[in-house]
Amino acid sequence: MATPQTTTPPRATSTSLPARHSSVRLALGGTALALVGGVAGGLVAWGLTTSSNGPVSHLTGTASCSATKIAQQVLPSIVTISVRSGTTGGVGSGEVIRSEGYILTNNHVVAAAATGGSISVRFNDGKEARATLVGRDPLTDIAVIKVDGQSGLHPIAIGSSTDVVVGQPVTVLGAPLGLSSTVTSGIVSALDRTVTVPGEGTTPAVLINALQTDAPINPGNSGGAMVDCSGKLIGVPSAGASVPSTSGEASGGSIGLGFAIPSNVASTEADQIITTGHVTHAYLGLMAVPLATQSTTSTSSTPGLLVTRVESGSPAQSAGLRQGDVILQIDGKTAERTDQLVAATLGKKPGDVLHLTYARNGKRATATVTLATQP
Repeated sequence: MATPQTTTPPRATSTSLPARHSSVRLALGGTALALVGGVAGGLVAWGLTTSSNGPVSHLTGTASCSATKIAQQVLPSIVTISVRSGTTGGVGSGEVIRSEGYILTNNHVVAAAATGGSISVRFNDGKEARATLVGRDPLTDIAVIKVDGQSGLHPIAIGSSTDVVVGQPVTVLGAPLGLSSTVTSGIVSALDRTVTVPGEGTTPAVLINALQTDAPINPGNSGGAMVDCSGKLIGVPSAGASVPSTSGEASGGSIGLGFAIPSNVASTEADQIITTGHVTHAYLGLMAVPLATQSTTSTSSTPGLLVTRVESGSPAQSAGLRQGDVILQIDGKTAERTDQLVAATLGKKPGDVLHLTYARNGKRATATVTLATQP
């Protein structure tokens, strides 16, 4: 595996463009977020913005799954993915989701193959095969690849991430540091995180409703499987936090703070990619910044998002929103961070409705926004 490179986290910004799915990026208690797989340069230190509707678990027990049983059941579905692009390369993980050879992984694991790189897959039994890129979604860090001519594949069983609870034991399977068929275990330590990670160009990716876990997740685990005690996929490990060293760079290794894309999100997008080659996202069409950042009082913690721009012809404009409005609630929840708008939009489909409570000239009102297809 090529040694991943680490870059300095960019400065936080208060600008959000939900129409393009950008988001605020902030430091979290001195920790940095890193993608945990992909080609060289894929391990990138980044500011971390999280939000959660679920409680954070306090470890009071030692509940765990039978790792031996799960390893025997699930490892035949897990693959190690190697990507080459020019003179660089890297290793990530994936899982077979259909017997025809379709494999689910992270976009950042295979993104280099979109520009002429190659992909190879190593199965748990040691067999290797070339793979092609079916499609990918940089905004939510999901991708699907495919191997042809392989019989006897073992698709992983897909579970429901909506049934996951804080404190339940989980097992993570993948290829950290290129070490195939590695199994680690832990618990779900929090739910419904919104995590901003490096994307492509200037647009970050957003892990919506992510599952937080203390199961060790290290470089190379990206795209692998987080399963419940029945061996069903409930999450796709995608990012892990690390503590910066004295030089300011992120230190290596897991610190027990990892994040996985929920299986309901990952499997729905994978089905779209297999069917159409891409993922269709919902579109809101406005820009906003946290109201507190606009205050002349540095200690202000006023909740709300100040609308700085409404796209012409967008769903936001059609619903009556204007520049200068202050969004107070998003689907009934207090609006404090722009990533809430991003998560709410990415978590819905075109045609779904978003309810925004806002203030204009001192008066409150509610806009019912019917989301459109991302242009």
